[in-house]
Amino acid sequence: MSSIRARLFVILLAATGAVWLSAVWWIQHSTRSEVERVLDARLAEAAQMVSSLISDRRIDVASAGPLELDLPEPAAASAYARQLSCQIWSLDGALLGASASAPSGRLAAEQTGFSDSLVDGEAWRVYTMINEDLGLRVMVGDRLTVRERLVTDVVRGLLLPALAILPVLAALIWISVGRGLAPLGRMARALGARAADDLGPVAAGPLPREIRPMGAALDGLFARVAAARGREKSFTAFAAHELKTPLAGIKTQAQIAAMAPDEATRLQALARVEAGVARTDRMVRQLLELAAVDGAPEGGGEVVDMTRLVSDLAQDLQRLAAERQVQLGLEMAPGLCCRIPDPVLPAVALRNIVENAVLASPPGGKVVIGGGARDARITLSVLDRGPGIPEAERTRVTERFFRGAGAPAGGSGLGLAIAQVAVERLGGRLCFEPRTGGGEAVRIVLPCAGHAHENGAVSERQDAPQRS
Repeated sequence: MSSIRARLFVILLAATGAVWLSAVWWIQHSTRSEVERVLDARLAEAAQMVSSLISDRRIDVASAGPLELDLPEPAAASAYARQLSCQIWSLDGALLGASASAPSGRLAAEQTGFSDSLVDGEAWRVYTMINEDLGLRVMVGDRLTVRERLVTDVVRGLLLPALAILPVLAALIWISVGRGLAPLGRMARALGARAADDLGPVAAGPLPREIRPMGAALDGLFARVAAARGREKSFTAFAAHELKTPLAGIKTQAQIAAMAPDEATRLQALARVEAGVARTDRMVRQLLELAAVDGAPEGGGEVVDMTRLVSDLAQDLQRLAAERQVQLGLEMAPGLCCRIPDPVLPAVALRNIVENAVLASPPGGKVVIGGGARDARITLSVLDRGPGIPEAERTRVTERFFRGAGAPAGGSGLGLAIAQVAVERLGGRLCFEPRTGGGEAVRIVLPCAGHAHENGAVSERQDAPQRS
């Protein structure tokens, strides 16, 4: 059953039917017990009344032959006319009197009190009492079939109105379920009517408490989709803008090389083409890294050997460092392992930070990469002796495509932005601090779930011998 309304209707109708059937059983049981108690009391009162009348000599049982008793009866039109029957027996077993409705057989045996008996093929309920003074046995009884009919009539009188109400009750349940699910319908109509580019909150009126989590989840989803679309738009716009300049430069230098009047001019143009291609290649790689970092999933995790990761990264960047005449140094704690959500993210962040440090360092300078763990946190540090980050630009260095006044030539303004996004995905923080004596210290602080080797991260004090 795919309809929530139909499912709720069936469940509520079944529950109501179960309660109704239970009520029917309870009414029948309680009505039967109450009717039997009342009729039994009436039998005892009738027997006592007959015995009192005989004692007062208002009924003469001493005359010859059985005496016909005239007991009070309901109106002739009643379905329960002549319900009670009475017999008066002597203690020696002679019938002294009987009512007109009494059967020909004996109503009960010689025991006193209430009893059930079968007389002339019919079941009877009989009350017997003995008048010791007159030596008489008074029996008053009624047919059990009459009692059953009476109970059935009472229960029928109660159930027929209930049966007539059932269709009305079913209609009310159907309407009530529909009204209860109306907020879902309003939400569906609101979502169906909105444009494809409308990623604002769901405006479907006040939502019930049970549907609020769904509305909040949809609003959160729309917000994330809007943020992703915003990043894509800005990424496309910035990428087109930033790639336009180096590509135009490459084209111009290629034209100069083609029309060069001498070998020196042609070689100089080709060198510039090569530099432009290298810059464009780095920018494209960083753009792809930025897209990958933006779309990296959160959660999960695997154990990563951070010492080995940094060592492999330093080897990959040795060529760039050699071209810039910069020395790369490692001061990593041994066996530094940690469980992190994605091992690619710290590698991407650290690569861009180290590249920036190498490009910012003067020839003959040194970039130190260090790391350690303490209190379930890993700290990776990159220390350089470049010009550092001016205080006025320190809050903007992680903006995309931002290049400060002292930024190295060939930079795209994406390196630190990529590092910031990657570190945020890992749940850590990226810190920038000026170094004493010049340069910049960039630190990545990551939360580490187990497997961290306790050791201090590289610090200014550790790097002190390198300042001279």
